[in-house]
Amino acid sequence: MKNYIPLHQLSLGSRARIKNLALSGQLRSRMLDLGFINDTVVEALYCSPWGDPCAYQARGTIIALRHEVAGQIWVEQFS
Repeated sequence: MKNYIPLHQLSLGSRARIKNLALSGQLRSRMLDLGFINDTVVEALYCSPWGDPCAYQARGTIIALRHEVAGQIWVEQFS
């Protein structure tokens, strides 16, 4: 995939555009319901003291995702 990175590699305070959800089933449906769809801007807000989970914001929704889930959401960082 182009210059895409998994969401969990996005630095805190950085923003990116969602390019692909490599999720399936109910988890994919849930992410879509929360606004995690292609070309949506997402921002990495903060991580727990142990680094997992991390909180992300997309379309006014803040959600904490574990690395294994965020690693399946591919984003393109802003330059």
